[in-house]
Amino acid sequence: MRVAGGDRLSTFPLYALAALAEIAGCFAAWAVLRDGRSAWWLLPGLACLAFFAWALTRIDTPFAGRAFAAYGGVYIAASLGWMWAVEGARPDRFDLLGMLLCLGGAGVILLAPRG
Repeated sequence: MRVAGGDRLSTFPLYALAALAEIAGCFAAWAVLRDGRSAWWLLPGLACLAFFAWALTRIDTPFAGRAFAAYGGVYIAASLGWMWAVEGARPDRFDLLGMLLCLGGAGVILLAPRG
């Protein structure tokens, strides 16, 4: 997985942007459907989800599935960060262990030598 003109590690900022956008978009729907917020929350939520899709397609790889699989670990880490920063719930040791396992798997997918 490479960003045009970059190396494999330069994909991380794109994954981080995609994760933040996806989580924000999904949180907007959560706020409307679970927390009783105004349906107007869905407008920026949809914009965030559209940005998420755009950012994820900027990953230069011949297979979408591989980009999505590696993104999964970043999404999990970002979700726990969101839970702590936005929702005020600190991740516990099992959250952190699971996150490390997922990031390890994403790293294998992202950084494996392929010919």
